[in-house]
Amino acid sequence: MAGAAAVQTAPHLLFSPFAGALVDRLPRRSVLVAADLARGAVLALLALAVLTGGAHLWAVYAAVFALGVGETLADTAYGALVPSVVPKELLGRANARLALTFSLNNQLLGPPLGAALFAVLWALPFGFDALAYAVAGLVVLRLSVRPRAPEPERRNGGGLWADTLQGLVFVGGVPVLRTLTGCILVMNLTGVGAFSIWVLYAREHLGLSEAGFGLFIAAGAVGGVVGSRVYGFWEPRVGRAFLLRWGLVLEAATYAALALVSSPWAAGAVMALFGVHAVVWGTAAVTVRQSVTPDGLLGRAAGVYRWADLGGAALGAVLGGVLAQALGLLAPFWVAAAAVGVLAAVAWRPLGAADAEPATGNSGRRS
Repeated sequence: MAGAAAVQTAPHLLFSPFAGALVDRLPRRSVLVAADLARGAVLALLALAVLTGGAHLWAVYAAVFALGVGETLADTAYGALVPSVVPKELLGRANARLALTFSLNNQLLGPPLGAALFAVLWALPFGFDALAYAVAGLVVLRLSVRPRAPEPERRNGGGLWADTLQGLVFVGGVPVLRTLTGCILVMNLTGVGAFSIWVLYAREHLGLSEAGFGLFIAAGAVGGVVGSRVYGFWEPRVGRAFLLRWGLVLEAATYAALALVSSPWAAGAVMALFGVHAVVWGTAAVTVRQSVTPDGLLGRAAGVYRWADLGGAALGAVLGGVLAQALGLLAPFWVAAAAVGVLAAVAWRPLGAADAEPATGNSGRRS
């Protein structure tokens, strides 16, 4: 199972910046539809293999790797497509609603539904997911997308590699984007490190049963639902810079609180609040990125951000286990609290630009 998870994550780490360059070269809606239909086909074949008893481990690994490649392209394309569907002033609210679908489907409804389908027939969840991807592709085809602005003549002859490098240079040259990318790298490096020992924390520190652990996890997902609903109220009143700055402070306090409390109820309340923060911070970050990036670089900016996001998560999972083994179960939480606290101080000033209007002169619609 760990191998399958690693194989599915590998394409994000290997291809995210290149996926962004492809998304900026090709029609984004077409990329998203093709990725959905391809993933549906892979899952349909996997369901057939499970049904007929031909799902060997190598086939499962090949399938999840293909799904990871499709996810890398699809997630990058859909993030770059949103500004072509939604007016600029409604980007924050749209991103919050997209985050709501993740909290509801991926965290609350999906896991128990998948388990129930698997209990009926092993192939059923794969077939159901294949159908869902096919339906998603057809839904995207019905979207009304504003045409992209004409692309300026390319000033390099290096093809995809040069386009990818241009995306890295662009993100590094815009202070608020550089800061957000650094933030997500550090936040995942430390936060995933703490959450990598989540089961041990719940069982040994909080004394939770298997059922209690499920409810504990659900508390964060419920917080995410709340966060997606309140974002549209908060953003116009306090601004994105406020949400990003104080979100870092809240995240640092969350890890310290989890290290200090031993009551499952108190820890559950902390996780519910953390769920609110995670969706609000993530929504503000993606909205800022879409707002300051020229249309022709949207995919590459998203690809670089996802590279830092998932790279930090992959390294953090290893780091958390090492720290817990060497220094004790609560060490990853204290390290995360200290690291994010320092991050908040360092990023405080650059994040002030999150509310600033982007400079004029960029070609195309911004997102």
